[in-house]
Amino acid sequence: MKSFLLIGAVLGMANACNKATTPTTSITGSDSAGYQINGQLTNAPAGSKVYLSELGTTQFIARDTATLDDKGHFSFKGTAPEAGLYQVKLTDANQVLVALDNKSSLELSGDATSLGTNYTVKGSKDSELLQQLSRTMQQSKGEMQKLEQRYTQAASSNRPDSMKVIEKQFFAAQARNAAAVKQLVRQNPNSVVSAFAVGNLLNPDEQFVFADSMATQFKKTLPDSRYTKELTARLDPLRSTALGVVAPEIKLAAPDGKEVALSSLRGKYVLIDFWASWCGPCRQENPNVVKAYNKFKGKGFEIYSVSFDQDRAKWLKAIEKDGLTWTHVSDLKGWESAAGQTYSVKSIPQSVLLDPQGRIIAKNLRGEALDDKLASLLGGKPL
Repeated sequence: MKSFLLIGAVLGMANACNKATTPTTSITGSDSAGYQINGQLTNAPAGSKVYLSELGTTQFIARDTATLDDKGHFSFKGTAPEAGLYQVKLTDANQVLVALDNKSSLELSGDATSLGTNYTVKGSKDSELLQQLSRTMQQSKGEMQKLEQRYTQAASSNRPDSMKVIEKQFFAAQARNAAAVKQLVRQNPNSVVSAFAVGNLLNPDEQFVFADSMATQFKKTLPDSRYTKELTARLDPLRSTALGVVAPEIKLAAPDGKEVALSSLRGKYVLIDFWASWCGPCRQENPNVVKAYNKFKGKGFEIYSVSFDQDRAKWLKAIEKDGLTWTHVSDLKGWESAAGQTYSVKSIPQSVLLDPQGRIIAKNLRGEALDDKLASLLGGKPL
């Protein structure tokens, strides 16, 4: 799941190795009105500081500071360059997100000791929607953390059957979370919060059809919003690798130095597997890929692994240690991998499944999902 990197610190979690990005803070647009936040927090000492920050692309940008009075009251007034998301924070562990524009007049109340999960906000439908999304993400985070703990326990006790069951439960939880976010977005198609959510709480690559349809809507209703522009910018490079299109060619060097073209595997179902020796989640997923390969390699299935390694020795050692006995290529350029650029890979592990004609038919099948998909395509008879 993509996690969205910045808000993930507040609401979500990551289970992938992600490419670092460069902060950008360009914001445009304004009007002569302004926003106001009136707040009251319980269980906070008088004189405590409250901080207001605007959500930038990869960091929060400080905008204002207020001081709690002896009754826990505080207020913020100002102008917003455009409608967007803001953080109201006491401490890193006690913070909430609200939506502000220059017509906002919010009433925020909560418990200073558990602000992220114990607050109410009134006066803004966008902020109320953001709270609903926050609750959805927090619930999903709690569920997945419990499943991860159970998986770790099962792995340490060498209980592979339990691990398989937990994997299925994990991916089902991810699917439920995505469905819940999509439902809220559909119900609020004119909100900047929805535009933000599609690009940051969902994976636009995996949810391309939905994301593209919502982007079309946002271009009509929110054409000047930076969230609409950011979503469009994320979707445009994905069009060449969307479901149903012929996968772009890859031609990189194998461990023996000879170039191997992806197209040389036409005629079989092919999994393009983006990974690296240094990527923990990739190495954890490798046993599932090995299992699928061993089960279906004689039935018309191949794997074309593209490594984001830079150290050749570590790459080859990981291949041997994990028993990855299929086609491997790399230009040893890390995140600057030519294939990674072509496929807009921002996090790994990432995979793309091709049909025998080279068309993309599925993405990011992990655990039993890969096995189930191949079984539905190839069945039990050798080709």
